[in-house]
This record gives sequence, C-alpha cells and structure tokens, in this order.
Amino acid sequence: MPDGWQFFSDLVRAETRLFNQLDARVRAGHDGLTLGQFQMLDLIATTPECRVSDIVASMDIGVGTASKAVDRLEAAGLCRRASNPNDRRSSILALTPDGERALTAATPTVDAVIAERLQGIAADDLATTARVLSQLRTALEELSR
Repeated sequence: MPDGWQFFSDLVRAETRLFNQLDARVRAGHDGLTLGQFQMLDLIATTPECRVSDIVASMDIGVGTASKAVDRLEAAGLCRRASNPNDRRSSILALTPDGERALTAATPTVDAVIAERLQGIAADDLATTARVLSQLRTALEELSR
C-alpha cells in the first residue's frame, strides 16, 4: 500500500504545477483570461440555467468568492445575469458573445497544454488515474455533505 502522505503530496504538487502552467499559457495567449475564469465560463456554458450556487457546488468555493468572480466576469463583458423566473432570489448566468468567443478561443490552448503535460503517460495509466481520482472526489464530496 502506498504511503498516504506521499500520495497526497504528489497529488497536490502535480495539480498545482499543472494548474500554474496551464494558467500561464491561457493568460499569455488570451488577453489575460485566467484559468479560473476559463473554468467559470465553461461551467456557465455547460450548465443549463447556471446560477452562482451551481458554481459554488461545482468548484467547491464559497458563495462570496463565486459571486465576486461572476461580478468580475460581468464587468469584463464575458457573462450576464438575468432574473430567474423560478426563484426571484437568484439570477441565471449566461455567456455574452464576448464570453463565448473567449471560451471558444481558449479551449484549444487548454486542451493542447493538458495533452502536452500528459504526453508519455500510457493510456491505460491515464484511464486508471482518472477512475481513481473520480472515486476519490466522489468519496470526499459525500463526506462534505
């Protein structure tokens, strides 16, 4: 059985390095768009009737953090809020045309950097790692409920 601390340490370092390298490439190639902003744009685009609470749940961040991040996306002209007809206390988020363009433009960069960083790792190993990480994430989410 692998050492739990070593597993945790390797996981955190790998995630941090991958995130930082990916963030740097997205920022450099896409008008300063951050990886966090890219993640939110992608989430808004792929979540029907996306609300701030959906971002909170998906990204595991606080309501204030998510709301301020959406405020910044809105101020940058990348998303807009509309009244939620089913719940007047919340808003529905949608990408603006500029937000759609930013997401479309940055997606190939994100895909390419991830592919570059995973190059040389066998497909079977990647599939196993993805399965194990999914199981770990699910278990941790259940513990958080």
